[in-house]
Amino acid sequence: MSETTGKRLIKTVIRINGMSCANCAANIEKNLLKLPGIYQAAVNFASEKAVLEYAPEEIRLSAIIEAITELGFKPVTLKSSFTVSGMSCASCVGRVEKVIMNVPGVVSTSVNLANGQAAVSYLEDVQLSTIKQAVRDAGFEVSAETAAPEDVSDTANREIKKLRTMLIAAAILGVAVLILGFMPSFTGKAYLLWALATPVQFWAGLRFYKGAWSALKHKTADMNTLVAVGTSAAYFYSVAAVLMPSAFISGVIEPNLYFDTSSIIIVLILLGRFLEASAKGQTSAAIKKLIGLKPKIASVIRDGQEQHIPVDDVTIGDIIVVRPGESIPVDGIIRDGYSTIDESIITGESIPVDKKTGDEVIGASINRTGSFRFEATRVGDNTTLSRIVKLVEQAQGSKAPIQRLADIIAAYFVPIVISIAIITFIIWHFAGPSPSLTYAILNFVAVLIIACPCALGLATPTAIIVGTGKGAENGILIRDAETLEKAHKVNSVLLDKTGTLTLGQPKVTEIIITNNMTKDEVLQLAASVESGSEHPLGQAIVYESKQKELEMLPVSGFNAIPGHGVEAMVDKKQILIGNLRLMKDKNISLDGEEEQAHILWEKGKTVMFMAIDGSLGGMIALSDTIKPGTAEAVKRLQGMGIDITMITGDNRRAAEAIARQVGIEDVLYEILPEHKSDEVRKLQQAGKIVAMVGDGINDAPALAQADIGIAIGTGTDIAMETGDITLMSGELKGIAGAIDLSKRTMRTIRQNLFWAFAYNVLLIPVAAGILYLFFSGGTVPSGLHFALGEYGFLNPILAAAAMALSSLTVVSNSLRLKNYRLK
Repeated sequence: MSETTGKRLIKTVIRINGMSCANCAANIEKNLLKLPGIYQAAVNFASEKAVLEYAPEEIRLSAIIEAITELGFKPVTLKSSFTVSGMSCASCVGRVEKVIMNVPGVVSTSVNLANGQAAVSYLEDVQLSTIKQAVRDAGFEVSAETAAPEDVSDTANREIKKLRTMLIAAAILGVAVLILGFMPSFTGKAYLLWALATPVQFWAGLRFYKGAWSALKHKTADMNTLVAVGTSAAYFYSVAAVLMPSAFISGVIEPNLYFDTSSIIIVLILLGRFLEASAKGQTSAAIKKLIGLKPKIASVIRDGQEQHIPVDDVTIGDIIVVRPGESIPVDGIIRDGYSTIDESIITGESIPVDKKTGDEVIGASINRTGSFRFEATRVGDNTTLSRIVKLVEQAQGSKAPIQRLADIIAAYFVPIVISIAIITFIIWHFAGPSPSLTYAILNFVAVLIIACPCALGLATPTAIIVGTGKGAENGILIRDAETLEKAHKVNSVLLDKTGTLTLGQPKVTEIIITNNMTKDEVLQLAASVESGSEHPLGQAIVYESKQKELEMLPVSGFNAIPGHGVEAMVDKKQILIGNLRLMKDKNISLDGEEEQAHILWEKGKTVMFMAIDGSLGGMIALSDTIKPGTAEAVKRLQGMGIDITMITGDNRRAAEAIARQVGIEDVLYEILPEHKSDEVRKLQQAGKIVAMVGDGINDAPALAQADIGIAIGTGTDIAMETGDITLMSGELKGIAGAIDLSKRTMRTIRQNLFWAFAYNVLLIPVAAGILYLFFSGGTVPSGLHFALGEYGFLNPILAAAAMALSSLTVVSNSLRLKNYRLK
């Protein structure tokens, strides 16, 4: 750090990928220096690093990273997560986030109260240990290493057991104090009450004192502060009454003992914490279920022998034997045999799938019939199941924009409550009924105890955890909380054709010859050229050629023409294969065959034209099968009031033929892959909230441009990387399911936030004594005396019960999502 002109400047180094020349470095440097708050910037093309000095009060590091990204370059950041213990409310979350963000080089952080996870993005020169130490210095416990889900669960279970033990002991002592308080007076009763209440106050309540002291050291306050101050006021008031009873006999104070109040408050708050921790554990049941699906043992062929080894020891290339009823250990490709496999745990689809030699299998799915051998292709953290678990964990640890309001309020909540409590004390001490000091202290305690920032902190993350877990159970992977919040606003869906509406497995149906060549010769030439292409249509032509056992001819000068086709030299002939646009661009005459092409297009088929040395040599028609249930999925979306548009590179007639079959009226045809994002942008400019649905292969820019990018794919890397939402089953009904899940989750979050706000807004005034206005003459009905006393002052014990109930209500409401069935 450096100081200049009275401003605190931080010097940082950012590694930047994507620079191709010195001009790139100069461009980045020039644009960085334009940003307010950056005082020095030097970008080195050779080292690929930018050295900056900036004022953190004027510009955040995240804004600098975003500015570099918008220029088309990629700043290198690292991401880690770890478990933070000791957080009790939304104020704690804010404190942890603040100390992490104060570490130079930290770009962003998100701390989740519900699962105790802190996710951090930081620059390369920052040590994770430095970030963790900053959290420890703030008074919280931090896991030594990035915690695995199993470890997080074990830690949570240990905390629940510890809470249970403490709660039982405190409850026994607290109830004893409560019962003893109602018994007739006897010699030594006051000292016995004191003795019983002290372990509750300073052993069971030690966690509150530790938390309060930690907050005080950092000049802040949290939930622990409220509990510690409130119970201490009741406890030490009672101690003073025991030691100096004669000083209490006056018109403003009486020697009543409130050991039962301090003890039962702690017991009730511990009970609330215990129930809350148990309920929070249930919110992550989905992720625990996924983790539990991982097989432990694999039957591997090594040295010609079948060996049973731990799954973690399986390597890529191993041949694994799977028998009926067994779980498939890792991802792979069947090399021998066939079977029916239940992939419902991954895709959410209950119908088993037939698999044969050459088909892919997914780890953790169940082999129903038949035995087979497969080659491992993904192992360890790279399996589909591991990547799903990681994606769900990231989503559950993220924050939804709607939570920002709760975070802002939580930052000021505790200081405001303490201020209200002090004002309450002053008012009732000087203007309250006799004994005024006693009532002032009790109302002071009630205000501190009844205030609940916990409910504010849990309102959003608990619903996000359950919602994303519910999605994963149904084969809908949601990348982050922001996506889950935004999905229900979608009113326009753009559907790519190939691989989305159709299976993406086109087949050759007709070959039309236009010269003296035979159909097989046309197919052989086309397949020889397309053997260098990865396009599904090209692969279909190659597959048809192999089925007819046609020999591949030598090819030279292969060139792919994006959105149009391919060209190459075969047998000294210049071959062009592609769509009608390619033929027109190359001035190839169709020789009267355009009518035949139109007939094929009307049937919804794709036509590939082949030109040989500048003349049309033939046409190959291909068709793709529409996915089962596509028409029903489209109808369901339309019934939700969502506009549906199909987008494709096909010509108008072929595109409209497919659209008619699935019930889509709006069609965008002859759209090149690189222009799909432009169509998304046009819809957004028209005021639409757009979801783009594709396979993530040639429509990644469109998925990124859309408000919600939905990738179709059974766990493919590219689908899971490019989509905000990934539909593991590949079926379009998941689109409506994701939108419906978003609506339900957001409804739950709004209910939680309403309850959290309403609870505090309504009950803090009650604790402050507002009911005295209605019962100032001591007219409280006798049946309400325990709750409201003689003058309408809330019993602090009931304040503690209400506070515990508020957090439990929020968590329980979120848990209702577990019973929700996706439509």
